[in-house]
Amino acid sequence: MIVDRRLEPKLSQAAVRSPVLTITGPRQSGKTTIVKKVFKSHAYVNLEIPNHRQYAINDPLEFLSQFQDGLIIDEVQYAPELLSYIQAIVDENPQRGRFILTGSQNLALLEQVSQSLAGRTSLHQLHPLSWDELRHFPNHPKNLEQALYTGGYPRIFNEAQNPSKWLGDYVQTYLERDVRKVRNIDNYEAFHRFIQLCAGHSGSLLKYSNLASNCGISEPTVKKWIGVLEAGFILFRVFAFHGNPRKRIVKMPKLYFFDTGLMCYLLGIHEPDQIRSHPLRGQIFETWVAAELTKIQLNSELPHELHFYRDHNGMEADLVIPQTQIILLVEAKSTSTPSPSLLRRAKRVKKHFHGLPQSIDTIVVYGGEQFQRHREGTLVPWRDLNSMWNPSRQTKSAGKSVEI
Repeated sequence: MIVDRRLEPKLSQAAVRSPVLTITGPRQSGKTTIVKKVFKSHAYVNLEIPNHRQYAINDPLEFLSQFQDGLIIDEVQYAPELLSYIQAIVDENPQRGRFILTGSQNLALLEQVSQSLAGRTSLHQLHPLSWDELRHFPNHPKNLEQALYTGGYPRIFNEAQNPSKWLGDYVQTYLERDVRKVRNIDNYEAFHRFIQLCAGHSGSLLKYSNLASNCGISEPTVKKWIGVLEAGFILFRVFAFHGNPRKRIVKMPKLYFFDTGLMCYLLGIHEPDQIRSHPLRGQIFETWVAAELTKIQLNSELPHELHFYRDHNGMEADLVIPQTQIILLVEAKSTSTPSPSLLRRAKRVKKHFHGLPQSIDTIVVYGGEQFQRHREGTLVPWRDLNSMWNPSRQTKSAGKSVEI
């Protein structure tokens, strides 16, 4: 089953403006499916296939000359030489939407693109399915624990795969093989242990020294391996909000996985019900909220800005979304019971943002089903995050609405 992806309209619009589109994202996130769907009339070549790759590398001009009416090049990082030739072609004939490039290695590919196609390409990221996308599958998760456990890789739903089995294969065939190639990591056991430790730190401050000592590696190695996992779109960092220079803010970033299904697998969670009493339940849920907000921003025309707030006295907001007119403070609470007490911390943190030109709004995304408005902020059910997270969010949700 092929569901509509929220990035599709953005790609169509970009193809009217730019001669080249570059779509990056983790393996198995659906990049090939989406570009074939949006650009049906384009020819398609996959550079993972050895003879295609060799042809492109050995005779790039002849290779490209075959495709005058549009070309999708999948996994273009395997033939970076093509980018310079594509640059020359589009400089001579800047036909909009002519070349569609995809890749699964963020840093390697973007470095090459920035050198050869600066000003000529529109850059996009496609991540595993958002909740708003995967809920259209007949076999979509029916409750929060299932959603956190399953994650959002499309093949799990397309093929009715066991999430734990599929993600185990994913770690072995893609993560440990392909991601390690980015920096030629040869210590397999240490790298695997490091990935598991990162899963345990998702949703918390990234303390390089702790990861280094727990894994038995140096801090420079930790920073290098974090970069490797970012390059493979496995995890991302969120940095502190520094809007108020009078506050002493922690400098460490927070760490998040893009997919809670992968995070759960690495934590040894093999059944959804294990999450109910798991000691890291709160961090898993916060990771899901951060990843969902990131997907919402990347799939739309909204700026990609996500921060957190924490001062040296321990006052914190899980996530901060700064916008022109408003700053949105977001708290993630995995409890299913709605209560005004969930807004208590947000109310205290809000005072720390006084004096800024923007107004301050707060929402708490929680694991229940009832939408509530309070004077201190809004309780948003996890199912309604997509429609409710921004300042222009709807006044009603799919669940029951209560204004207090």
